[in-house]
Amino acid sequence: MAPPRPVVKPPPQGQRKGWIPRSLADFGGGGAFPEVHVAQYPLGMGRKGQSASQTLALTTDAAGKARHDVIATVGQREGKVVHSTKDALTAKQLSAEQLEKPSDQVAAENSERTRLALEAMVKGKAEGVHGSLERALADKKEPTYIRYQSSSAGGAQASGATNRVIRMVEAPVDPMEPPKFKHKRVPRGPPSPPAPVMHSPPRKITVQDQQDWKIPPCISNWKNLKGYTIPLDKRLAADGRNMQEVQISDNFAKLSESLYVAERSAREEVEKRAHIQKRIAAKEKESKEDELRLLAQRAREEPPTSSETLYDQRLFNQSAGVASGFTGEDDAYNIYDKALFKGGAAAEAIYRPSRSTADDGWSDEAAAMERVSKAARFQPGDRAGDRGFEGAKGGGGGGGGGGRPVEFEQESAADPFGLDEFLSEARASKK
Repeated sequence: MAPPRPVVKPPPQGQRKGWIPRSLADFGGGGAFPEVHVAQYPLGMGRKGQSASQTLALTTDAAGKARHDVIATVGQREGKVVHSTKDALTAKQLSAEQLEKPSDQVAAENSERTRLALEAMVKGKAEGVHGSLERALADKKEPTYIRYQSSSAGGAQASGATNRVIRMVEAPVDPMEPPKFKHKRVPRGPPSPPAPVMHSPPRKITVQDQQDWKIPPCISNWKNLKGYTIPLDKRLAADGRNMQEVQISDNFAKLSESLYVAERSAREEVEKRAHIQKRIAAKEKESKEDELRLLAQRAREEPPTSSETLYDQRLFNQSAGVASGFTGEDDAYNIYDKALFKGGAAAEAIYRPSRSTADDGWSDEAAAMERVSKAARFQPGDRAGDRGFEGAKGGGGGGGGGGRPVEFEQESAADPFGLDEFLSEARASKK
């Protein structure tokens, strides 16, 4: 059995000359010694943090393997979760109980706890906004009274009074007093370590990979100082338009659909309008038929003005209708008993040839021929009857000028270049 450790006590007051406390036990669980003029840190208070060692202790996991991932936790704050193993990349297998939805009671407790925490945060911020005067008034305590009795009974002290009553109050807080603390910028801590990247095993680069990684040179569409002939595929590759995806806007489909719907609605409206017009026309036709039917019925119902039947007076005293076909003679031509046009304007309008003065129509044939030939329309020259075509050469019509017959201009040669003559000579030379 090990012997008990001796109890270390500091030397009594007055015997501490040359004594320096070097451990926490030298303080005896108390404070610093003012008569010892050295830097003292009772209970480790005020001691500045020593630089942490960069050497890590070798640790092992549950399987007994060395944990090399501890290096990733160096320089991180205490309690920070650092994912440094490959198990962090795999999905966790949770049981049905862990994935079960919490009950209403648990949800109500969580919401109430969250509400109280948020209220405390908001209340603290609101108090900070209102100022220190409100806090001072809210935290103000009642004054306390203390009876003080002096140990010395001399009349020179306190005007000879031995007892006094002291009223203890809190010092008032000036709301306009500037803050006594100072904000000090602390360097930001190290960020989170990067997530581990799982690399695939190295493999040999193929020609296809090299071609895929090849970046085409920049080819200008405006300048070609060297005058090189650049193929179209290289120009398009440098342009990068083969890498762009052509996206057709949905507004085209919406426009076509709206046009189709508008056309269909217009067709339906036109069809309805035509149907309505057809019904209106049918109703108008029925109304007109009803009106005509009523008029006819009214005319039939009305009594006649006279009981005698009216006949055409021209039919009386005529025996043609009765006597026709009863003569008994088939060879007789007596169908028409009188002339069709007998007197009146219609008979005068009929053309009748003029009769010759002689008894025989052919006796004066030479005189008739001479009279016809001497008519104005058969005479050549510029006469009243000889009217020419306006704008024609010669100003006369129906013949040439000066009583000559019509003259026609001879057409130009059909072969202006003499090809027919040249071909005929060539054929003759071959023969």
